[in-house]
Amino acid sequence: MTHGAQEIEVKYRVGDLAALEGALAQRGAPLSAPVRQDDQAYAEDGWTYADSKIGRSFARLRTQQGRHLFTVKRPVDNAMACLEHETTVADREQMHHAITLMGFHPTVRIVKTRRTATLGSMTICVDEVEHAGTFIEIERTVSGEEAGTAVQVELDTFARSLGVELERVTDTYDSLVRAALTSA
Repeated sequence: MTHGAQEIEVKYRVGDLAALEGALAQRGAPLSAPVRQDDQAYAEDGWTYADSKIGRSFARLRTQQGRHLFTVKRPVDNAMACLEHETTVADREQMHHAITLMGFHPTVRIVKTRRTATLGSMTICVDEVEHAGTFIEIERTVSGEEAGTAVQVELDTFARSLGVELERVTDTYDSLVRAALTSA
């Protein structure tokens, strides 16, 4: 991603997966084959879930189809409007040690099965997240000049136009999984 690009997303808990799959197919956005993603989330040392995420950096190590991706996100407007940088790494274990040496600590492991579709400038992800349930994320990458909250309103309008049961969620997967595990 170029400097100043933001990933803007909205997320919903899915009430009826079959209805959602049908609505997306009708819009010309059939979902891909499922891919398993194994993510380890990291937060800056000193940060806790009681603190705001705005302006703080968070890291993620993802393994997907034998590839390891290192991502850093910094929420700007809210937890779902982030500056983001991502690159492939050769060795997950060595990258884990590098991340902790940089002053981050592991928070939550997130394992999910993801299916994706693209519709115009939107990327649609349907995720079955272990311990947390089934969700749809709708995202768009924008230049730094566009307001994240305005883009979220556009994405929300699209989500609601699908005509299926969706419950808006403002937490990130690490928070949702942590909440599910601590209440279990």
